[in-house]
Amino acid sequence: MRKVLRKMLLGLTGAILLPVTLLAQELTNTAGKMMQDEDRLTIGGYGQIDYNQLLDNGSYNNGGLDVHRLVLMFGYKFNAKTQFITEIEVEHVKEVFVEQAFLQYEILPWLKLRGGLMLIPMGIINEYHEPSTFNGVERPNLDKYIVPTTWREIGAGFTGTFPSAALSYQLYLVNGFNGYNEGPTLSGSNGFRKGRQKGAESIIKSPNLSFKINYFGLPGLQLGLSGYTGKTQSSLYKEIEKSDMQSIASADSSLVGLFMLGVDARYQLGGLQVRGQANLGTVSNSASYNEFTGSDLGSSLGGWYLEVSYDLLHNVEMFESGLIPFIRYEQYNTHVSTESPTNVNPEFQRTDLTIGLGWKLAAGAMLKADFQWFSNKGTGDSKTLFNAGVAVWF
Repeated sequence: MRKVLRKMLLGLTGAILLPVTLLAQELTNTAGKMMQDEDRLTIGGYGQIDYNQLLDNGSYNNGGLDVHRLVLMFGYKFNAKTQFITEIEVEHVKEVFVEQAFLQYEILPWLKLRGGLMLIPMGIINEYHEPSTFNGVERPNLDKYIVPTTWREIGAGFTGTFPSAALSYQLYLVNGFNGYNEGPTLSGSNGFRKGRQKGAESIIKSPNLSFKINYFGLPGLQLGLSGYTGKTQSSLYKEIEKSDMQSIASADSSLVGLFMLGVDARYQLGGLQVRGQANLGTVSNSASYNEFTGSDLGSSLGGWYLEVSYDLLHNVEMFESGLIPFIRYEQYNTHVSTESPTNVNPEFQRTDLTIGLGWKLAAGAMLKADFQWFSNKGTGDSKTLFNAGVAVWF
């Protein structure tokens, strides 16, 4: 009788945990896959080749063809507890970047130490940006102008998972954006995007804090809460005498503080998948920054998107592929508010609608096509873009 009850209990536990396990595997990125591999040396990568065509009945427009990014990732396991992960990215065939390069050491099963160049755990796409894992040829613009993807900096911290509580976490101290480098890098049109240091001869005066908590306790559902706080960096602090109060005041005016929160959710049931994300950031000292630099940085920025997709072939056993139509609606604004004398520019309040189709040929290989409609509240202008692309991940 005990054996029968034990089998029933194990079967029930497996039925409950299996969807969670499958979800965890679904959301693992390349670095995560390599860290789970038992081999000493592992290789992975992803690539994205795009075609973008602006549609305008009143004029001719050249389309764009681009090997948008080609990435190779390498992992090396020194022993069961110590691993190194690095990601080498070539963008547009000619620009080479190191997107990740960190060492991880397992102190306890739920406590792992990381140090190096790491992705900031904010939102969905910044960590899970392999092109066959998201719908649409291009990443959501919320993750371009607000987050901004791909956001990575040098630092150290801890990460881990509590399986019994269905929680995972990341907590890092990192260098902040470079907000002033022989001139302002932050603006109303691009937010903080051009301030990313990307691990390239980065400067730091004070560290910033980044964290994320994920909950995956319900079958098919994952919820995330992200946070980031700290000050930007500035090249003006180089070799300032501590008694030079005027130079210090000028350098202080080239700094701003950023506090950002993000929430995200992903839900999958059969062929249906729903995902959404919202981010809001507040900026301190933006008035002094704009007055000193002549920029137009907002005092807050934010946005959100909601996406629904459905795999039409998820129940067809004769097909190993997937056919996934989707729709995504997003709004984002780098001028949610401003401080005097900078006025809110309604041109920075933008809305995107994307409708498309993805054909998953195999796990990690997709063909994509979509239409995008962009509208601008300030000008009333709108434009339509057709995109098609090839996406691979291995």
